[in-house]
Amino acid sequence: MIGAPARFRGLREFYEDPEVPLSSGAGRARRQARILASTLRDVTAPACIVDIGCGDGEAAGVALAASPGHRLVGIDWSADALSQAKARGLTLVRAAVDGITLPLRTGTADVVIMSELIEHLVDTDSALDEAWRVLKPGGSLLLSTPNLAAWYNRGLLAVGVQPVFSEVSLRGVFGRPGTVVAGHLRMFTTRSLTGLLRARGFGSIELSGAPYHDVPRPLRPLDRLFCGWPGAASIILVRARKT
Repeated sequence: MIGAPARFRGLREFYEDPEVPLSSGAGRARRQARILASTLRDVTAPACIVDIGCGDGEAAGVALAASPGHRLVGIDWSADALSQAKARGLTLVRAAVDGITLPLRTGTADVVIMSELIEHLVDTDSALDEAWRVLKPGGSLLLSTPNLAAWYNRGLLAVGVQPVFSEVSLRGVFGRPGTVVAGHLRMFTTRSLTGLLRARGFGSIELSGAPYHDVPRPLRPLDRLFCGWPGAASIILVRARKT
């Protein structure tokens, strides 16, 4: 996301602005495709996949191409995002995610994807309740989110610097590295995220880590190394099941 102008008075206005990017890039798309393909390995086609907060559909499109024969429904509240996603040939639903019942039947999805979405939500409990509701018994939730306890954030916080990924305003960046306003409302560690998922009825929780594309180039080998320790990785990846 780019810096948000002062005219924004709420999240809906922020995400509907045409200057706010709707994609996290090809790296996230490829990562999501690999995880989805692994999850669908034992699922008979056509599986039903629901991508909540699909944005411009880049990640969903790559994931679907890597797992042919399945059906994917993308959900987003941004009209501009859905317009871009439609050009990729995806099945789309316009709906808010935060505190809203999704327009999907209970127990219909084999996989629900929430890729770097949960940090943007006010009501994380209701969103996860909806993901649990639409999943079939034994269905999988694939979730990713930036890590508040990333290895560099631990050092920044120790010297009084606002952690990367965290936000205090939609109108500018204050007290932390970077110039990009991301619209993040919630930040997670592996412990807090695991606890939240268990409280919402998910089990068989598997954690892994992923790198962050904006880490300075000289530090990227170190960032990749920390992927082996999810608690300190830049991005937390979760695979959980509806129990």
